[in-house]
Amino acid sequence: MHTLLFLDPGHFHAALILRTAHPGIEDEIFVYASDGVELRDFLALVERFNRRSAEPTRWRATVITSGDPLARLVTERRGDVVVLAGRNGGKARAIRRLHDAGFHVLADKPWLVAPDDLEDVRQSLGTRPLAWEIMTGRHDLAARLMKRLVDLPDVFGQFSGDGLVLELESVHHLAKLVDGAPLRRPSWYFDVRVQGSGAVDIPTHLVDQTQWLTEGAGRATGEAPTLSSARAWPTRVPAEAFARITKEPAFPAELRPFVADGALEYLCNAELSYRVSGVSARVAASWNVAAPAGEGDRYRAAAHGTSANIVLEQGPETANRRRVTIEPRGQADRVARAVRDAVASWQGELPGVGVEPAIGGGVSLVLPPALAAGHEAHFALVLDSLVRAIDDGGWPAALAARTLDKYTLLAEAADAVSS
Repeated sequence: MHTLLFLDPGHFHAALILRTAHPGIEDEIFVYASDGVELRDFLALVERFNRRSAEPTRWRATVITSGDPLARLVTERRGDVVVLAGRNGGKARAIRRLHDAGFHVLADKPWLVAPDDLEDVRQSLGTRPLAWEIMTGRHDLAARLMKRLVDLPDVFGQFSGDGLVLELESVHHLAKLVDGAPLRRPSWYFDVRVQGSGAVDIPTHLVDQTQWLTEGAGRATGEAPTLSSARAWPTRVPAEAFARITKEPAFPAELRPFVADGALEYLCNAELSYRVSGVSARVAASWNVAAPAGEGDRYRAAAHGTSANIVLEQGPETANRRRVTIEPRGQADRVARAVRDAVASWQGELPGVGVEPAIGGGVSLVLPPALAAGHEAHFALVLDSLVRAIDDGGWPAALAARTLDKYTLLAEAADAVSS
């Protein structure tokens, strides 16, 4: 059995690790943190999981608020896995210190805020114990199906040799709900020196998706991604919206240098162009203050193949549900038949996945709600993957190399947008 230690849980992702019980994790957890609103919000969300009517959890939190949280955690060693999800400034150093002290680390993205963080990331990924990212995208049903289709030569063909081959865009909102309740973001979330700029935050996920999509036989997977260009731009956050989201009465002193005409210029948006596994990719992430009524986050990923384009979308046009569409580039009947044959072969593992005609041509996959658990459920799957890797006793060299390649690219992007 493993015991989880939480260090300064300042982001709701820390609590989502505990949304579901795990048979290999002790019910007692230890939380090392400074007393304050962030700690109370974390404990309140965990308690909501304990008190829910359906499949309640049984977490028992022992909270330690005195002294230096990191130093005391290392000294007392009450568990073997440390969860980090909070302030990102200094996270790379904390991961390295915990790794060097013999703890496995499960850490939210981004690990890197400034280019100088890269060496700490490199050292933490070099040997056991394991440093593991909270990277949920590969557990999403629609993303898994997109990957399967890209890997099928009869459907996708090969990656197009010319032009832009992979395009991923996501739109997020600063005001949002978590477990059905409004999320309170800490004021430091709006400080890119602490949270990280747009160049290193959401692109951590998007770059990971492009690495995943290009993995496979015959592709240049050993080739590290290389940056072509990067740009960043701000979202204006009015004082009223900042107060509503953070529950703070005004912008704190550390953010005032970034305030103009009553609004915070939050540098949270970015676009990166690069080559990955021998193909050209572009990823873009942007933030709005709040979503229009009835809408949520938006996402679009497109992989361009010689036989078909595979597109994953979520937005108003899909009723805010994930949709995977196959757009043939000729021989539409052959491609559609190959998709149906593939889906039929998946029924034992993915029962209920179907195929239907797509608006505008091609076909779309039918994703049964029973298999689409939702983003919040993916955190338990990430924890399970770490537990399995720890118990296996091996060293995931390919995962470590891929993670380091990604952060090397993001370090270059951060340097490019700051110069």
